[in-house]
Amino acid sequence: MRITHYLGVVSGEAILGANVFKDFFAGVRDIVGGRSAAYEQQLREAKQIAFQEMSYWAGSYGANGVIGVDLDYETIGASMLMVSTSGTAVYYVPIDAQPAPPTGPAPAPGAGTGTGPAPSPPA
Repeated sequence: MRITHYLGVVSGEAILGANVFKDFFAGVRDIVGGRSAAYEQQLREAKQIAFQEMSYWAGSYGANGVIGVDLDYETIGASMLMVSTSGTAVYYVPIDAQPAPPTGPAPAPGAGTGTGPAPSPPA
């Protein structure tokens, strides 16, 4: 693989609220030990949403890959979870192929950085 174009930083975020009953039972499970399946499932879902959003923005730049991906988990308040991803959108070709420029539109300032409205989920 040979990167022919570096197209900019892209990111994706997902913020999910936790259910009060799940919180209570997760707390009980934490006290007695064990894993909280409810929270693990929410983490997986949030991670998937964040990656889909980042991929959407990369595609809008004309990228066919994202490199240097960073994945962060944060809690917001008492019962909200945020997962964020970021990376560099790139266009790459096989080593023996001739480079072709991306065909997507040039990114708008601030696009893909989480500062604008969230895109529609990919189909």
